[in-house]
Amino acid sequence: MQKTFDKKKFLSQNSIWLVLIVLVIIMSIVQPSFFTINNLLTLLSGEAVKGIMAFGVMFAILSKGIDLTIGASAALVACITASLVQPADYANAILPGVGTLPAPVVILIGLALGAGIGAIYGAIIAYTKIPPFIATLGAQLICRAGAKMYTNRPVSNLSDDFRFLGSYRIGGVFPIIIIVFFVMFAISAFLLTQTRFGKNVYAIGGNDQAARVAGINVEKNLILVYVWCSLCAAIAGMLLAGRAGSADPANSGLNYELDAIAAATVGGTSHTGGICRVSGVLAGILILGVINNGLVMLKVDDNMTNIVKGIIIVGSVILDMRKNAKRA
Repeated sequence: MQKTFDKKKFLSQNSIWLVLIVLVIIMSIVQPSFFTINNLLTLLSGEAVKGIMAFGVMFAILSKGIDLTIGASAALVACITASLVQPADYANAILPGVGTLPAPVVILIGLALGAGIGAIYGAIIAYTKIPPFIATLGAQLICRAGAKMYTNRPVSNLSDDFRFLGSYRIGGVFPIIIIVFFVMFAISAFLLTQTRFGKNVYAIGGNDQAARVAGINVEKNLILVYVWCSLCAAIAGMLLAGRAGSADPANSGLNYELDAIAAATVGGTSHTGGICRVSGVLAGILILGVINNGLVMLKVDDNMTNIVKGIIIVGSVILDMRKNAKRA
């Protein structure tokens, strides 16, 4: 028997993408130059760093937690790795005499730093039961202070090899950073839907006590959640440094965690835990990107842009709460 098309179910499952399409249409009408290849590439490359952070923080939110550290840890990793790819004879080198290390080695160092940072505060959350908001807020302050202590000035004059993923354009047109963004999307989707780890995170977010009874090592999986968050932040930080050509301890990644959390929230990741669709988070990233890019093109004041984003975030949470209340 042929199944009938469930219009209500389709709209419910794809409403976030319909919102994105409507926004794109509106922006294209209001500002005709919005829907051009060059502008769309600019939009995607501009949102790639925050988007990669969102792919990490959605795991924390899914587990009924949060991660406020990602912007500051991205800055710390960016400053340390950037200092390792400066020329040895550069007058303002952070580590004079060290020389330029190979980019692949530096990237591995950055990933190791990110994983280590996430493991530390992940373990604190898992074993002390301290609220993730408090633990990651403290870690945020420590990481930002650590970046400023490591260097009191921007780290610049980075090697071309290190900058490749963040700034190179295929054929001089297509930014490599967009490819990295979609690769991280694919990896996140695979982890969440095709691995035991992803299923465990869903279970922990739904009911951590029931997950424990089912034999899931809650503490181990929570640590892995924050390791993944911090790995995404480390990748984002290195891309940010590569794209800008420098790393600033005070401003790199500043408030990026808020946009990442906003994208995950708008994309349908529930703060009550246990509910998340990676495709929805991708749509959330693009929606905020369209708003940012479109309002900039319309020369709207930054404060008004933040007001619009704030309304969207609060509205998304209200809708999420209403959905959960109906399920209950």
